[in-house]
Amino acid sequence: MTTDDLPETFHVTPDEQVRSDSNRTRHRITSALAIAPPDPGRAGRGGRQMTSDVQKLPTGFGRLWTAQTVSSLGDGVMHAALPLLALTLTRDPMALAVVTAAGTLPWLLFGVLGGALVDRWDRRRTMWVADAARAVLLAIPVAAAALDVLSIPLLAAVAFLLGLGGLFFDTAATAYLPDLLGRHPALLERANSRLRGTQTAASGFAGPPLGSALLALGRAVPLLADAVSFTLSALLVRSLPAVPRPVPQARESLLRQARAGASYVFRDRLLLGLALRPAVGNVAFLAVETVLALFAHDRLGIDTYGFGLLLTAEATGGLLGAGIASFLGRRLGTGTALTCTAAVEGLAILGLAAAPNPYVAGLALAVCGAGMGATMVLGPSLRQAIVPAHLMGRVASTSRMLAMCAAPFGAFLGGWLAAAYDVRTPLYAAGGVLLAMTAVTATMTSNRRVEAALRAAAPADDPGHPESRDLVQEGAVQGFGGR
Repeated sequence: MTTDDLPETFHVTPDEQVRSDSNRTRHRITSALAIAPPDPGRAGRGGRQMTSDVQKLPTGFGRLWTAQTVSSLGDGVMHAALPLLALTLTRDPMALAVVTAAGTLPWLLFGVLGGALVDRWDRRRTMWVADAARAVLLAIPVAAAALDVLSIPLLAAVAFLLGLGGLFFDTAATAYLPDLLGRHPALLERANSRLRGTQTAASGFAGPPLGSALLALGRAVPLLADAVSFTLSALLVRSLPAVPRPVPQARESLLRQARAGASYVFRDRLLLGLALRPAVGNVAFLAVETVLALFAHDRLGIDTYGFGLLLTAEATGGLLGAGIASFLGRRLGTGTALTCTAAVEGLAILGLAAAPNPYVAGLALAVCGAGMGATMVLGPSLRQAIVPAHLMGRVASTSRMLAMCAAPFGAFLGGWLAAAYDVRTPLYAAGGVLLAMTAVTATMTSNRRVEAALRAAAPADDPGHPESRDLVQEGAVQGFGGR
């Protein structure tokens, strides 16, 4: 018995994420967390000086870190267990694609509106309520598995509702971090590196083999494990320190506020480039995810336990990438580093497509994971540093929505290509798409644009003038076009 795909490792999550983006009005800490000036020795490359004397991370960060680690372990268990569960019910690639795509549909339907709601709500409460609701939700498939009435439609429905909870949690969590830390790029990269590293270790390294092992004990066991992880995460998040609520603005309709956040992303060429990379990347990665278990089983001869180890190889690379992200940003400049990591991902997927055995496939996934690990530290940290607090939720959810909306198309594309041609075809197509995306977005996220955005964001840390950042940013991007 082998597994089909599941969407958490190849993601974007990519975004951003330690897990994704969200809006949050931050308590400004301007005196200690001013933007560092560019390093003259690297000004031509867009590198920036990261002060070695970085402020200590607050104690609340440790609880947030622990909560995300526990929740990520549960995600890793489900990452291996859910496709294996689906594979016990059907071997139809399109049916498997439905389960994969269902978890991403909430972002397509409610992504921007969710960001506007998070901007209005208490974000800490949003996080723990979302986790608690997902823990309760998992009782449904647990009961279905125990009664032997589990089905593909039920798995798809549960995946959809889990994705809806993830929308609110991820958006709020991304915004809570700059609330806690301020917007100094080095401090944000440091925190995101830790969050991303442990998330990768838990969800990609420890979780998948554990999920495969728990599934051998019974179909309900991995579902119960994920429910426990959501419960523990909810309790930890509930204990986090409160932060100032968003400054009330003139009462506008939810749709108008959501539209303002989306237009802010599309007007700014740098933010648009940061959003397009995970969006196009998710088309490629979900095409791979949809057929990965089938490819591993039919072409590489990998069994259920071996599939968990294959996912672990990607997680190992992700740990390395998250660990060296700040170094790459300093040496190459954030823009160039993002371009290089995207190219590495595309080449690695082409290597996976051509892999003749499990060892080469594991190496390719490890290299791809390293690229994604670095990207998912650098991209979100940059966005958190340059986006004004009162727009953070909507900008973050818009960026994440673009990424997640693309995922269902990738999932169905992967299933269709595998059914119409060969199981390797989606992998070759995904590699080509990633390389094309890298070429298109290289100038949009160049070092020059990054440095200009960081300089423009520096004066924005003025609590008395929440609108000043809008004027500065609009001036900075004027003439770059948009949609």
